[in-house]
Amino acid sequence: MYNLSVVLEDSARTAPDRPALVLGETSLTYAEVDAAACRVAHLLVELGVEPGGRVALSCPNLPQFPIVYFGILKAGAVVVPLNVLNKPREITYYLDDTDAAVAFCFEGTEELPIGRHVVEGAAAAARPPQIVLITADPSAESPYEGVPTLAGAVAERPGTFPTMQRAETDTAVVLYTSGTTGRPKGAELSHSNQLMNALTCNRLFDSRPGEDTHLVVLPLFHTFGATVNMNAGFSMGATLVMLPRFEPEQALELLLRHRVSVFAGVPTMWWALLRLLTGGAAAEGLAEHLRLGVSGGAPLPVEILRGVKEHLGISIMEGYGLSETSPVASFSRRESPRPGSIGLPVWGVEMDLIDPADPDWARVGGVDEIGEIIVRGHNVMTGYLGRPEETAAVLRDGWFRTGDLGRRDADGFYWVVDRSKDMIVRGGYNVYPREVEEVLLTHEQISLAAVVGVPHERLGEEVVAHLILVDGATATAEELKAWAKEQMADYKYPREIVLAESLPMTSTGKILKRELR
Repeated sequence: MYNLSVVLEDSARTAPDRPALVLGETSLTYAEVDAAACRVAHLLVELGVEPGGRVALSCPNLPQFPIVYFGILKAGAVVVPLNVLNKPREITYYLDDTDAAVAFCFEGTEELPIGRHVVEGAAAAARPPQIVLITADPSAESPYEGVPTLAGAVAERPGTFPTMQRAETDTAVVLYTSGTTGRPKGAELSHSNQLMNALTCNRLFDSRPGEDTHLVVLPLFHTFGATVNMNAGFSMGATLVMLPRFEPEQALELLLRHRVSVFAGVPTMWWALLRLLTGGAAAEGLAEHLRLGVSGGAPLPVEILRGVKEHLGISIMEGYGLSETSPVASFSRRESPRPGSIGLPVWGVEMDLIDPADPDWARVGGVDEIGEIIVRGHNVMTGYLGRPEETAAVLRDGWFRTGDLGRRDADGFYWVVDRSKDMIVRGGYNVYPREVEEVLLTHEQISLAAVVGVPHERLGEEVVAHLILVDGATATAEELKAWAKEQMADYKYPREIVLAESLPMTSTGKILKRELR
Protein backbone atom coordinates (compact mmCIF):
# COMPACT_ATOMS: atom_id res chain seq x y z
CA MET A 1 0.00 0.00 0.00
CA TYR A 2 1.25 3.44 -0.88
CA ASN A 3 0.23 6.57 -2.77
CA LEU A 4 1.92 8.38 -5.68
CA SER A 5 1.87 11.50 -3.50
CA VAL A 6 4.90 10.01 -1.73
CA VAL A 7 7.09 11.71 -4.35
CA LEU A 8 6.09 15.07 -2.84
CA GLU A 9 5.76 13.97 0.78
CA ASP A 10 9.18 12.35 0.99
CA SER A 11 10.93 15.48 -0.31
CA ALA A 12 8.85 17.65 2.04
CA ARG A 13 10.08 15.48 4.91
CA THR A 14 13.76 15.31 3.91
CA ALA A 15 14.21 18.78 2.36
CA PRO A 16 11.33 20.95 3.62
CA ASP A 17 13.04 24.27 2.92
CA ARG A 18 14.26 23.49 -0.58
CA PRO A 19 12.47 25.49 -3.32
CA ALA A 20 10.01 23.18 -5.08
CA LEU A 21 8.13 25.52 -7.41
CA VAL A 22 9.17 28.84 -8.91
CA LEU A 23 6.98 31.12 -11.03
CA GLY A 24 8.23 34.64 -11.62
CA GLU A 25 9.00 36.12 -8.22
CA THR A 26 6.99 33.45 -6.38
CA SER A 27 8.90 30.58 -4.80
CA LEU A 28 7.33 27.79 -2.75
CA THR A 29 9.27 25.29 -0.65
CA TYR A 30 8.50 21.60 -0.50
CA ALA A 31 6.94 22.08 2.93
CA GLU A 32 4.68 24.83 1.58
CA VAL A 33 3.59 22.81 -1.45
CA ASP A 34 2.84 19.76 0.69
CA ALA A 35 0.80 21.81 3.17
CA ALA A 36 -1.17 23.41 0.35
CA ALA A 37 -1.89 19.97 -1.14
CA CYS A 38 -3.12 18.79 2.27
CA ARG A 39 -5.63 21.66 2.34
CA VAL A 40 -6.95 20.56 -1.06
CA ALA A 41 -7.34 17.01 0.26
CA HIS A 42 -9.39 18.29 3.22
CA LEU A 43 -11.62 20.21 0.79
CA LEU A 44 -12.24 17.13 -1.34
CA VAL A 45 -13.21 15.04 1.68
CA GLU A 46 -15.68 17.73 2.73
CA LEU A 47 -17.12 17.77 -0.79
CA GLY A 48 -17.83 14.06 -0.47
CA VAL A 49 -15.11 12.71 -2.74
CA GLU A 50 -14.31 9.15 -1.72
CA PRO A 51 -11.21 7.06 -2.46
CA GLY A 52 -11.33 6.05 -6.11
CA GLY A 53 -13.54 9.00 -7.05
CA ARG A 54 -12.43 10.97 -10.09
CA VAL A 55 -11.56 14.67 -10.03
CA ALA A 56 -10.87 16.76 -13.15
CA LEU A 57 -8.10 19.36 -13.31
CA SER A 58 -7.73 21.97 -16.08
CA CYS A 59 -4.82 24.28 -15.37
CA PRO A 60 -1.67 25.46 -17.19
CA ASN A 61 1.83 25.29 -15.69
CA LEU A 62 1.14 27.21 -12.49
CA PRO A 63 2.01 26.22 -8.90
CA GLN A 64 -1.66 25.37 -8.38
CA PHE A 65 -1.42 22.45 -10.82
CA PRO A 66 0.88 20.23 -8.71
CA ILE A 67 -0.77 21.47 -5.51
CA VAL A 68 -4.22 20.34 -6.66
CA TYR A 69 -2.82 17.24 -8.40
CA PHE A 70 -1.22 15.91 -5.23
CA GLY A 71 -4.12 17.07 -3.09
CA ILE A 72 -6.39 14.84 -5.18
CA LEU A 73 -4.00 11.92 -4.72
CA LYS A 74 -3.68 12.49 -0.98
CA ALA A 75 -7.46 12.18 -0.70
CA GLY A 76 -7.23 8.80 -2.40
CA ALA A 77 -8.99 10.11 -5.48
CA VAL A 78 -8.06 9.84 -9.15
CA VAL A 79 -6.67 12.77 -11.15
CA VAL A 80 -8.21 13.45 -14.56
CA PRO A 81 -5.97 16.09 -16.22
CA LEU A 82 -7.70 18.03 -18.99
CA ASN A 83 -6.07 19.97 -21.79
CA VAL A 84 -6.58 23.70 -21.15
CA LEU A 85 -7.43 24.17 -24.83
CA ASN A 86 -10.55 22.00 -24.60
CA LYS A 87 -13.85 23.58 -25.60
CA PRO A 88 -17.13 23.09 -23.64
CA ARG A 89 -18.42 20.19 -25.72
CA GLU A 90 -15.16 18.30 -25.20
CA ILE A 91 -15.17 19.01 -21.47
CA THR A 92 -18.71 17.70 -21.17
CA TYR A 93 -17.62 14.44 -22.74
CA TYR A 94 -14.70 13.96 -20.33
CA LEU A 95 -16.79 14.81 -17.28
CA ASP A 96 -19.50 12.37 -18.33
CA ASP A 97 -17.05 9.62 -19.23
CA THR A 98 -15.29 9.80 -15.85
CA ASP A 99 -18.37 10.76 -13.80
CA ALA A 100 -16.12 13.37 -12.16
CA ALA A 101 -17.44 14.63 -8.84
CA VAL A 102 -15.31 17.79 -8.73
CA ALA A 103 -13.56 19.86 -11.38
CA PHE A 104 -10.77 22.33 -10.62
CA CYS A 105 -10.06 24.89 -13.31
CA PHE A 106 -7.90 27.97 -13.77
CA GLU A 107 -9.88 31.09 -14.68
CA GLY A 108 -7.83 31.72 -17.81
CA THR A 109 -7.78 34.89 -19.89
CA GLU A 110 -10.00 36.63 -22.42
CA GLU A 111 -8.07 34.88 -25.18
CA LEU A 112 -8.25 31.50 -23.41
CA PRO A 113 -11.24 31.47 -21.01
CA ILE A 114 -10.49 28.09 -19.40
CA GLY A 115 -12.83 28.69 -16.46
CA ARG A 116 -15.78 29.72 -18.62
CA HIS A 117 -15.32 26.70 -20.86
CA VAL A 118 -15.30 24.34 -17.86
CA VAL A 119 -18.34 26.02 -16.32
CA GLU A 120 -20.26 25.72 -19.59
CA GLY A 121 -19.07 22.17 -20.18
CA ALA A 122 -20.02 21.12 -16.64
CA ALA A 123 -23.49 22.63 -16.97
CA ALA A 124 -24.18 20.29 -19.89
CA ALA A 125 -22.87 17.19 -18.09
CA ALA A 126 -25.25 14.42 -17.08
CA ARG A 127 -24.17 14.89 -13.46
CA PRO A 128 -22.63 18.36 -13.17
CA PRO A 129 -19.61 18.31 -10.83
CA GLN A 130 -18.78 20.87 -8.16
CA ILE A 131 -16.43 23.37 -9.78
CA VAL A 132 -13.60 25.06 -7.90
CA LEU A 133 -12.11 28.08 -9.67
CA ILE A 134 -8.37 28.77 -9.50
CA THR A 135 -7.84 32.53 -9.71
CA ALA A 136 -4.60 34.32 -10.57
CA ASP A 137 -5.29 36.73 -7.70
CA PRO A 138 -6.01 34.70 -4.54
CA SER A 139 -8.12 37.55 -3.15
CA ALA A 140 -10.36 37.73 -6.24
CA GLU A 141 -14.02 36.76 -6.05
CA SER A 142 -15.53 34.09 -8.27
CA PRO A 143 -17.57 35.51 -11.16
CA TYR A 144 -19.72 32.37 -11.29
CA GLU A 145 -22.63 31.73 -8.94
CA GLY A 146 -22.12 28.66 -6.80
CA VAL A 147 -18.48 28.30 -7.83
CA PRO A 148 -16.01 28.93 -4.98
CA THR A 149 -12.41 29.98 -5.55
CA LEU A 150 -9.63 27.62 -4.54
CA ALA A 151 -8.01 30.23 -2.28
CA GLY A 152 -11.28 30.90 -0.47
CA ALA A 153 -12.24 27.23 -0.18
CA VAL A 154 -8.99 26.12 1.49
CA ALA A 155 -8.14 29.24 3.51
CA GLU A 156 -9.05 27.87 6.94
CA ARG A 157 -8.14 24.24 6.41
CA PRO A 158 -5.26 22.42 8.15
CA GLY A 159 -1.91 22.04 6.45
CA THR A 160 -1.63 18.38 7.42
CA PHE A 161 -3.66 15.42 6.17
CA PRO A 162 -3.42 11.64 6.71
CA THR A 163 -2.81 10.47 3.15
CA MET A 164 -5.18 7.74 1.99
CA GLN A 165 -3.11 4.67 1.24
CA ARG A 166 -3.98 2.87 -1.98
CA ALA A 167 -3.16 -0.51 -3.48
CA GLU A 168 -0.33 -0.34 -5.99
CA THR A 169 -2.69 -1.35 -8.80
CA ASP A 170 -5.38 1.20 -7.91
CA THR A 171 -5.83 3.94 -10.50
CA ALA A 172 -4.01 7.20 -9.76
CA VAL A 173 -4.51 9.05 -13.05
CA VAL A 174 -6.81 8.77 -16.06
CA LEU A 175 -5.17 10.13 -19.21
CA TYR A 176 -7.29 10.61 -22.30
CA THR A 177 -6.07 9.42 -25.66
CA SER A 178 -8.17 9.30 -28.78
CA GLY A 179 -6.35 6.45 -30.46
CA THR A 180 -7.60 6.00 -33.99
CA THR A 181 -11.12 4.82 -33.21
CA GLY A 182 -12.77 8.20 -32.78
CA ARG A 183 -13.94 9.16 -29.32
CA PRO A 184 -11.24 9.65 -26.67
CA LYS A 185 -10.52 6.80 -24.25
CA GLY A 186 -9.28 7.16 -20.69
CA ALA A 187 -6.12 5.16 -20.00
CA GLU A 188 -6.12 4.10 -16.35
CA LEU A 189 -2.63 4.40 -14.88
CA SER A 190 -1.98 2.98 -11.43
CA HIS A 191 0.03 4.41 -8.57
CA SER A 192 2.67 1.80 -9.39
CA ASN A 193 2.68 2.68 -13.12
CA GLN A 194 3.33 6.32 -12.38
CA LEU A 195 5.81 5.88 -9.52
CA MET A 196 7.91 3.27 -11.32
CA ASN A 197 8.03 5.39 -14.47
CA ALA A 198 9.24 8.42 -12.52
CA LEU A 199 11.92 6.44 -10.69
CA THR A 200 12.99 4.83 -13.96
CA CYS A 201 13.45 8.30 -15.45
CA ASN A 202 15.69 9.28 -12.55
CA ARG A 203 17.75 6.15 -13.12
CA LEU A 204 18.09 7.05 -16.80
CA PHE A 205 18.87 10.70 -16.23
CA ASP A 206 21.37 10.20 -13.41
CA SER A 207 19.20 12.56 -11.35
CA ARG A 208 20.92 14.20 -8.41
CA PRO A 209 19.02 14.51 -5.11
CA GLY A 210 18.49 18.13 -4.18
CA GLU A 211 20.70 19.45 -6.98
CA ASP A 212 18.75 19.60 -10.23
CA THR A 213 16.65 22.50 -11.49
CA HIS A 214 14.10 21.83 -14.25
CA LEU A 215 12.54 24.38 -16.57
CA VAL A 216 8.99 23.10 -16.98
CA VAL A 217 7.65 24.08 -20.39
CA LEU A 218 5.91 20.79 -21.20
CA PRO A 219 2.25 21.02 -20.18
CA LEU A 220 1.78 19.19 -16.90
CA PHE A 221 -1.66 18.04 -18.03
CA HIS A 222 0.22 15.84 -20.53
CA THR A 223 1.92 12.68 -19.39
CA PHE A 224 5.39 13.66 -20.71
CA GLY A 225 5.74 16.74 -18.50
CA ALA A 226 3.91 15.19 -15.54
CA THR A 227 6.30 12.24 -15.44
CA VAL A 228 9.68 13.59 -16.59
CA ASN A 229 9.45 16.95 -14.81
CA MET A 230 6.89 16.83 -12.00
CA ASN A 231 6.89 13.28 -10.63
CA ALA A 232 10.52 12.49 -11.34
CA GLY A 233 11.66 15.95 -10.25
CA PHE A 234 9.65 15.98 -7.03
CA SER A 235 10.89 12.52 -6.08
CA MET A 236 14.47 13.86 -6.14
CA GLY A 237 13.82 17.19 -4.44
CA ALA A 238 14.42 19.14 -7.66
CA THR A 239 13.38 22.75 -8.18
CA LEU A 240 10.76 23.21 -10.90
CA VAL A 241 10.84 26.59 -12.65
CA MET A 242 7.46 26.91 -14.32
CA LEU A 243 6.63 28.56 -17.64
CA PRO A 244 2.88 28.58 -18.42
CA ARG A 245 3.41 29.08 -22.15
CA PHE A 246 6.51 28.34 -24.15
CA GLU A 247 8.12 31.41 -25.66
CA PRO A 248 11.70 30.80 -26.88
CA GLU A 249 13.15 34.12 -25.66
CA GLN A 250 11.53 33.82 -22.24
CA ALA A 251 12.54 30.18 -21.92
CA LEU A 252 16.16 31.02 -22.69
CA GLU A 253 16.12 33.87 -20.17
CA LEU A 254 14.83 31.52 -17.45
CA LEU A 255 17.30 28.79 -18.39
CA LEU A 256 20.13 31.24 -17.80
CA ARG A 257 18.75 33.10 -14.77
CA HIS A 258 17.96 29.95 -12.77
CA ARG A 259 20.99 27.99 -13.99
CA VAL A 260 18.70 25.18 -15.14
CA SER A 261 20.32 21.75 -15.33
CA VAL A 262 17.46 19.76 -16.93
CA PHE A 263 15.39 20.79 -19.94
CA ALA A 264 12.78 18.53 -21.54
CA GLY A 265 10.82 19.60 -24.58
CA VAL A 266 9.23 18.47 -27.82
CA PRO A 267 11.33 18.86 -30.99
CA THR A 268 9.69 22.16 -31.96
CA MET A 269 10.81 23.66 -28.65
CA TRP A 270 14.38 22.52 -29.18
CA TRP A 271 14.19 23.90 -32.73
CA ALA A 272 13.07 27.31 -31.46
CA LEU A 273 15.80 27.43 -28.79
CA LEU A 274 18.46 26.36 -31.22
CA ARG A 275 17.60 29.28 -33.50
CA LEU A 276 18.52 31.60 -30.61
CA LEU A 277 21.73 29.76 -29.85
CA THR A 278 23.87 30.58 -32.85
CA GLY A 279 26.85 30.87 -30.56
CA GLY A 280 27.82 33.77 -28.34
CA ALA A 281 27.41 34.41 -24.63
CA ALA A 282 23.99 32.76 -24.27
CA ALA A 283 25.18 29.42 -25.60
CA GLU A 284 28.36 29.56 -23.52
CA GLY A 285 26.46 30.48 -20.36
CA LEU A 286 23.85 27.77 -20.84
CA ALA A 287 26.49 25.14 -21.51
CA GLU A 288 27.98 25.81 -18.06
CA HIS A 289 25.01 24.33 -16.19
CA LEU A 290 22.62 22.51 -18.58
CA ARG A 291 23.65 18.90 -18.14
CA LEU A 292 20.62 17.08 -19.56
CA GLY A 293 18.43 17.56 -22.61
CA VAL A 294 15.37 15.36 -23.19
CA SER A 295 13.07 15.18 -26.18
CA GLY A 296 9.88 13.27 -26.91
CA GLY A 297 6.39 13.58 -28.33
CA ALA A 298 7.57 13.42 -31.95
CA PRO A 299 10.66 12.29 -33.87
CA LEU A 300 13.65 14.53 -33.25
CA PRO A 301 15.31 15.76 -36.46
CA VAL A 302 18.96 14.78 -36.65
CA GLU A 303 19.89 18.39 -37.46
CA ILE A 304 18.53 19.57 -34.11
CA LEU A 305 20.39 16.88 -32.20
CA ARG A 306 23.63 17.83 -33.92
CA GLY A 307 23.06 21.55 -33.41
CA VAL A 308 22.49 21.15 -29.67
CA LYS A 309 25.59 19.01 -29.39
CA GLU A 310 27.59 21.66 -31.22
CA HIS A 311 26.37 24.68 -29.23
CA LEU A 312 25.78 23.16 -25.78
CA GLY A 313 27.98 20.10 -25.71
CA ILE A 314 25.19 17.71 -24.65
CA SER A 315 23.47 14.84 -26.42
CA ILE A 316 19.70 15.09 -26.28
CA MET A 317 18.16 11.89 -24.94
CA GLU A 318 15.17 10.96 -27.09
CA GLY A 319 12.37 8.95 -25.54
CA TYR A 320 9.42 6.97 -26.86
CA GLY A 321 6.14 6.18 -25.20
CA LEU A 322 2.40 6.65 -25.10
CA SER A 323 -0.22 7.65 -22.56
CA GLU A 324 -0.91 3.94 -22.12
CA THR A 325 2.73 3.32 -21.12
CA SER A 326 2.93 5.98 -18.40
CA PRO A 327 4.53 7.21 -20.84
CA VAL A 328 8.22 6.17 -21.02
CA ALA A 329 8.89 2.87 -22.78
CA SER A 330 12.30 3.36 -24.41
CA PHE A 331 15.09 5.92 -24.42
CA SER A 332 18.27 6.64 -26.28
CA ARG A 333 21.46 6.57 -24.25
CA ARG A 334 23.81 9.50 -23.79
CA GLU A 335 26.85 7.26 -23.96
CA SER A 336 25.76 5.71 -27.27
CA PRO A 337 23.51 8.15 -29.15
CA ARG A 338 21.97 6.93 -32.39
CA PRO A 339 20.28 9.84 -34.16
CA GLY A 340 16.80 8.87 -35.29
CA SER A 341 16.51 5.85 -32.97
CA ILE A 342 14.10 5.68 -30.03
CA GLY A 343 16.76 3.71 -28.21
CA LEU A 344 16.45 0.69 -25.95
CA PRO A 345 13.66 -0.37 -23.61
CA VAL A 346 14.00 1.31 -20.22
CA TRP A 347 14.70 -0.60 -17.00
CA GLY A 348 11.98 -3.13 -16.20
CA VAL A 349 10.32 -2.85 -19.61
CA GLU A 350 10.36 -5.18 -22.61
CA MET A 351 9.65 -4.38 -26.25
CA ASP A 352 9.08 -6.64 -29.20
CA LEU A 353 7.67 -6.62 -32.72
CA ILE A 354 4.65 -8.53 -34.05
CA ASP A 355 2.99 -9.04 -37.39
CA PRO A 356 0.14 -6.50 -37.18
CA ALA A 357 -2.08 -8.66 -39.40
CA ASP A 358 -1.67 -11.85 -37.36
CA PRO A 359 -4.50 -12.48 -34.84
CA ASP A 360 -2.11 -14.52 -32.70
CA TRP A 361 0.45 -11.69 -32.50
CA ALA A 362 3.17 -13.70 -34.24
CA ARG A 363 6.60 -12.26 -33.47
CA VAL A 364 8.78 -10.59 -36.07
CA GLY A 365 12.35 -11.58 -35.35
CA GLY A 366 14.61 -10.59 -38.22
CA VAL A 367 17.07 -7.71 -37.99
CA ASP A 368 15.50 -4.56 -39.46
CA GLU A 369 12.29 -6.44 -40.22
CA ILE A 370 9.28 -4.18 -39.77
CA GLY A 371 6.52 -5.03 -37.30
CA GLU A 372 4.14 -3.43 -34.81
CA ILE A 373 5.83 -2.41 -31.55
CA ILE A 374 4.48 -4.04 -28.40
CA VAL A 375 5.45 -3.17 -24.82
CA ARG A 376 5.33 -5.08 -21.51
CA GLY A 377 6.39 -3.97 -18.05
CA HIS A 378 5.62 -1.90 -14.98
CA ASN A 379 4.57 1.03 -17.20
CA VAL A 380 1.62 -0.54 -19.03
CA MET A 381 -1.84 0.76 -18.11
CA THR A 382 -4.41 -1.41 -16.39
CA GLY A 383 -6.92 -0.68 -19.16
CA TYR A 384 -9.25 1.84 -20.73
CA LEU A 385 -11.84 3.27 -18.36
CA GLY A 386 -15.19 1.53 -18.93
CA ARG A 387 -14.08 -0.05 -22.22
CA PRO A 388 -13.35 -3.77 -21.68
CA GLU A 389 -13.56 -4.68 -25.39
CA GLU A 390 -11.13 -1.97 -26.47
CA THR A 391 -8.85 -2.94 -23.59
CA ALA A 392 -8.86 -6.59 -24.66
CA ALA A 393 -8.00 -5.57 -28.22
CA VAL A 394 -4.68 -4.00 -27.17
CA LEU A 395 -3.65 -5.99 -24.05
CA ARG A 396 -2.62 -9.65 -24.03
CA ASP A 397 -0.51 -11.41 -21.40
CA GLY A 398 0.71 -8.04 -20.17
CA TRP A 399 1.77 -6.91 -23.65
CA PHE A 400 0.37 -3.66 -25.08
CA ARG A 401 -0.04 -3.06 -28.80
CA THR A 402 1.16 0.46 -29.61
CA GLY A 403 -0.11 0.60 -33.19
CA ASP A 404 3.29 2.00 -34.22
CA LEU A 405 5.37 0.24 -36.83
CA GLY A 406 9.05 -0.12 -36.11
CA ARG A 407 12.20 -2.12 -36.67
CA ARG A 408 15.00 -3.39 -34.44
CA ASP A 409 18.63 -3.25 -35.48
CA ALA A 410 21.35 -5.81 -34.75
CA ASP A 411 22.19 -4.16 -31.42
CA GLY A 412 18.60 -4.14 -30.17
CA PHE A 413 17.93 -0.44 -30.80
CA TYR A 414 14.41 0.36 -31.98
CA TRP A 415 13.43 2.70 -34.80
CA VAL A 416 9.89 3.93 -35.51
CA VAL A 417 9.11 3.80 -39.21
CA ASP A 418 5.48 4.93 -39.11
CA ARG A 419 3.15 6.38 -36.50
CA SER A 420 -0.17 4.94 -35.47
CA LYS A 421 -2.43 4.87 -38.51
CA ASP A 422 -3.07 8.43 -39.64
CA MET A 423 -2.26 10.25 -36.43
CA ILE A 424 -1.04 13.83 -36.84
CA VAL A 425 1.54 15.35 -34.50
CA ARG A 426 1.06 19.12 -34.50
CA GLY A 427 3.56 20.99 -32.34
CA GLY A 428 3.95 17.99 -30.05
CA TYR A 429 0.19 17.47 -29.67
CA ASN A 430 -1.43 14.31 -31.03
CA VAL A 431 -4.37 14.98 -33.34
CA TYR A 432 -6.49 12.03 -34.38
CA PRO A 433 -8.17 12.60 -37.75
CA ARG A 434 -11.26 10.52 -37.09
CA GLU A 435 -12.12 12.55 -33.99
CA VAL A 436 -11.86 15.79 -35.99
CA GLU A 437 -13.83 14.27 -38.87
CA GLU A 438 -16.66 13.24 -36.57
CA VAL A 439 -16.98 16.77 -35.23
CA LEU A 440 -16.92 18.25 -38.75
CA LEU A 441 -19.68 15.89 -39.84
CA THR A 442 -22.01 17.34 -37.21
CA HIS A 443 -22.19 20.50 -39.36
CA GLU A 444 -25.39 20.41 -41.39
CA GLN A 445 -23.68 21.52 -44.61
CA ILE A 446 -20.81 18.97 -44.55
CA SER A 447 -21.42 15.67 -46.30
CA LEU A 448 -18.00 14.01 -46.14
CA ALA A 449 -14.74 14.84 -44.40
CA ALA A 450 -11.18 13.58 -44.64
CA VAL A 451 -8.54 15.04 -42.32
CA VAL A 452 -4.82 14.65 -42.96
CA GLY A 453 -1.55 16.08 -41.73
CA VAL A 454 0.75 17.94 -44.06
CA PRO A 455 4.38 18.91 -43.37
CA HIS A 456 4.94 22.20 -41.55
CA GLU A 457 8.38 23.72 -40.92
CA ARG A 458 7.74 24.92 -37.36
CA LEU A 459 4.97 22.62 -36.06
CA GLY A 460 6.03 19.39 -37.73
CA GLU A 461 2.57 18.87 -39.22
CA GLU A 462 -0.50 20.99 -39.84
CA VAL A 463 -4.14 19.84 -39.86
CA VAL A 464 -5.93 20.04 -43.21
CA ALA A 465 -9.55 19.01 -43.84
CA HIS A 466 -10.84 18.01 -47.28
CA LEU A 467 -14.63 18.39 -47.37
CA ILE A 468 -17.50 17.55 -49.69
CA LEU A 469 -20.54 19.71 -48.91
CA VAL A 470 -24.19 18.74 -49.20
CA ASP A 471 -26.11 19.80 -52.31
CA GLY A 472 -27.09 23.44 -52.15
CA ALA A 473 -24.60 24.28 -49.37
CA THR A 474 -23.58 27.92 -49.10
CA ALA A 475 -20.87 27.76 -46.40
CA THR A 476 -17.41 28.96 -47.37
CA ALA A 477 -14.12 27.41 -46.31
CA GLU A 478 -13.42 30.36 -44.00
CA GLU A 479 -16.84 30.09 -42.36
CA LEU A 480 -16.37 26.38 -41.77
CA LYS A 481 -12.90 26.94 -40.32
CA ALA A 482 -14.32 29.55 -37.92
CA TRP A 483 -17.07 27.11 -36.87
CA ALA A 484 -14.56 24.29 -36.35
CA LYS A 485 -12.42 26.58 -34.18
CA GLU A 486 -15.39 27.03 -31.85
CA GLN A 487 -15.95 23.27 -31.59
CA MET A 488 -12.45 21.96 -30.96
CA ALA A 489 -9.30 22.68 -29.01
CA ASP A 490 -6.97 25.07 -30.83
CA TYR A 491 -4.40 22.40 -31.67
CA LYS A 492 -7.06 20.19 -33.31
CA TYR A 493 -9.12 22.33 -35.62
CA PRO A 494 -8.06 22.38 -39.30
CA ARG A 495 -6.11 25.49 -40.26
CA GLU A 496 -6.87 24.81 -43.91
CA ILE A 497 -10.12 23.60 -45.39
CA VAL A 498 -10.27 22.37 -48.97
CA LEU A 499 -13.71 22.16 -50.56
CA ALA A 500 -13.90 19.41 -53.18
CA GLU A 501 -16.40 17.82 -55.54
CA SER A 502 -14.96 14.38 -54.84
CA LEU A 503 -12.22 12.62 -52.86
CA PRO A 504 -9.84 9.93 -54.11
CA MET A 505 -11.08 6.49 -53.06
CA THR A 506 -10.32 2.81 -53.46
CA SER A 507 -12.75 0.47 -55.16
CA THR A 508 -14.22 -0.35 -51.76
CA GLY A 509 -14.89 3.30 -50.93
CA LYS A 510 -11.95 3.90 -48.62
CA ILE A 511 -10.56 7.41 -48.90
CA LEU A 512 -6.97 7.44 -50.14
CA LYS A 513 -5.49 9.84 -47.61
CA ARG A 514 -1.97 9.38 -48.95
CA GLU A 515 -3.13 11.09 -52.15
CA LEU A 516 -4.65 13.96 -50.18
CA ARG A 517 -1.36 14.48 -48.38
